[in-house]
Amino acid sequence: MEVELMSKKEGMMSVVGPYPQASGKCCDHYKEKAASPSTLAIQSPSSLVKLFKSPSYCSSSSSSSSSKSTFSSSITNSNSNSNSSSSGGSKVKVNAAAVMMAASSNNGKQIVTSNKLRHVDSLTTMPSGAGKISCLNAVVLGEALASEVDELVFPSHHFSSQALVPSPQKYLEIYQRSIDDPAGFWSDIASQFYWKQKWPQPAVSENLDVREGHVYIEWFKGGITNISYNCLDRNVEAGLGDKVAIYWEGNDLGSDATLTYSQLLQRVCQLANYLKDVGVKKGDAVVIYLPMLMELPIAMLACARIGAVHSVVFAGFSAESLAQRIVDCKPKAVITCNAVKRGSKPIHLKDIVDAALTGSAQQGVSVDVCLTYENQSAMMRESTKWQEGRDVWWQDVVPKYPTTCDVEWVDAEDPLFLLYTSGSTGKPKGVLHTTGGYMVYTATTFKYAFDYKPSDVYWCTADCGWITGHSYVTYGPMLNGASVLVYEGAPNYPDSGRCWDIVDKYKVTIFYTAPTLVRSLMREGDQYVTRYSRKSLRVLGSVGEPINPSAWRWYFNVVGDSRCPISDTWWQTETGGFLITPLPGAWPQKPGSATFPFFGVQPVIVDEKGVEIEGECSGYLCIKGSWPGAFRTLYGDHERYETTYFKPFPGYYFSGDGCSRDKDGYHWLTGRVDDVINVSGHRIGTAEVESALVSHPQCAEAAVVGVEHEVKGQGIYAFVTLVEGVPYSEELRKSLVLAVRQQIGAFAAPDKIHWAPGLPKTRSGKIMRRILRKIASRQLDELGDTSTLADPSVVDQLIELADH
Repeated sequence: MEVELMSKKEGMMSVVGPYPQASGKCCDHYKEKAASPSTLAIQSPSSLVKLFKSPSYCSSSSSSSSSKSTFSSSITNSNSNSNSSSSGGSKVKVNAAAVMMAASSNNGKQIVTSNKLRHVDSLTTMPSGAGKISCLNAVVLGEALASEVDELVFPSHHFSSQALVPSPQKYLEIYQRSIDDPAGFWSDIASQFYWKQKWPQPAVSENLDVREGHVYIEWFKGGITNISYNCLDRNVEAGLGDKVAIYWEGNDLGSDATLTYSQLLQRVCQLANYLKDVGVKKGDAVVIYLPMLMELPIAMLACARIGAVHSVVFAGFSAESLAQRIVDCKPKAVITCNAVKRGSKPIHLKDIVDAALTGSAQQGVSVDVCLTYENQSAMMRESTKWQEGRDVWWQDVVPKYPTTCDVEWVDAEDPLFLLYTSGSTGKPKGVLHTTGGYMVYTATTFKYAFDYKPSDVYWCTADCGWITGHSYVTYGPMLNGASVLVYEGAPNYPDSGRCWDIVDKYKVTIFYTAPTLVRSLMREGDQYVTRYSRKSLRVLGSVGEPINPSAWRWYFNVVGDSRCPISDTWWQTETGGFLITPLPGAWPQKPGSATFPFFGVQPVIVDEKGVEIEGECSGYLCIKGSWPGAFRTLYGDHERYETTYFKPFPGYYFSGDGCSRDKDGYHWLTGRVDDVINVSGHRIGTAEVESALVSHPQCAEAAVVGVEHEVKGQGIYAFVTLVEGVPYSEELRKSLVLAVRQQIGAFAAPDKIHWAPGLPKTRSGKIMRRILRKIASRQLDELGDTSTLADPSVVDQLIELADH
């Protein structure tokens, strides 16, 4: 049905179809009301509400079943869903006078409509403090209601019709139940996994208020399970033994391998048997310092199988940083490899481990076993330094062990892993996650945030040395029986088209990466993307930091051919899994917004006094109540756990992030609160300034820090990387400052633009703002450890350009 546009002065609005989500009797209702071609005129918002509350709408087949039964069955039948290809997304530009909407028609043709509807009584309320919304009704109908100068991008009708959560109505239905009855909601999902013994009721016990005693969180305590069993044995027993579990792509072209779920189970059991043989038992720690070889997830799953606590350390940390972690967790064994290639450069990891073990021994912590994998593509064993009696070659011992290994059944609240924060200042924090809640939460968030289908091939570019690699390379995907791609090398080796070459080679359907990589590839130009097909892609994802709108649009338009929804996920090492994220197919997206909370998550925005703010606002992002994936403590320092996360705003988990919520309830992360700059009384999020700078067509990337200012208190200092081939100039500097003034305001204009050939980043892509702050304040003798940087020479270049 195509609907004729009406002029503003007629006092009416128009509706266009086919709708982003219109199915069942709701869609039939419209067809009955309008012959084609015809005009559907709705005289007032109240008549629209009546239409939605009509029997036809309320009995829509798309929402006839309860959220409980629908949600549980979709978990149970995860391997019976067919994959769906994307066929066109649609974008909407919204301003004060009109909403310009393009919705995909059945033949792919875009239809534009205008609409001046602004406020409509809503059917329900948005989750967690967003208040009454006008967005929901119109989205169901196909109308875009958003804040002024916002942009809405709809999933195609084809995508939504096959999505696990196909509409805002279904999302709100499930979300409401998850908040009304969290114990029952998560218990229903948990029951889909294997438990040797079910947990006693209730499923959750918690105290998040330091005023009421010590903080604690417990989910499914008393339940007995094993996450390795649920990742492997359960899938093999379900008939997925011959399905590929891991596609491995090496650093060098032509280097690849695969493991099925049956083969992976056997390899995990062999390593688990070896670890038991050398004395590793339930509760013992094992440090894993490996690159992205298949042996990394194998080692994680082997530890989990025998109840050992793995602590993966990113294979880019210095010997000093590794030694700190070894001293803190006192492992029974260290697992590493002799070397890895980063592009064309070999990195001798075993030398780093040797130095770390020497350092830890000097601090009273000795490790008796160093299991070393021979990575022949990077280094032969003959060239590897060796300590007899401690060092053991993986290939010499592990394959000799049996391919079956009894499972060590553990309590849901027994530790699963320790993951240390970067430790950029002070002692690194050992974030401790337990087994049962983490298992349930990562599996569920993976499934719904990526709209997972059994035929998907999933690639997350994160390293397993970070939480993203734990939750969304290993555990979340494998708990769903997914085929996971693991890539050893750099995304720009041998050139900037490597990612898309891999996507085409393996027919990757879900691609999950960081904004840093998106901006880096965007800087290199579209040609590296467009020379590859990428037709297999259907869902994109973003993780690690807020993605600025210009990078979001490039990712959507160029990488995803304007047809792949983007799951812009917000979460933390501490949260275990996504807390705020779009669900593909459910909501229209706004470039740069993480949208709405995941099931069971209650985000609140509070002011400096801890008072919750309703509706449109900015403030500190906190979480009310717990969720199964939440971390339980900081290893050996529960007092620091309480002080850091629960004392700032008693009764809430304090994320440390700032957040804005717009008129439509969408969440916008504004960066860490320590990345908030106070300029003449104005609180300015660094992410906002960075986004404004990167919106400039000649700016590829930007990082902003605060510096002391004798008048303003703090000034804004911006490091700017230009698009390849663009020269630095005074005119360009003025143009960049003007872009910020225009998008945010004069108060946010940078005081200094520092030209940056590159930014100091870790190998995971995280910008080391600590170093930038020191350079900006000229505290050059206090730069600290730069060994974790992907390219330490960038620091010297920035120092040389400091006064230019």
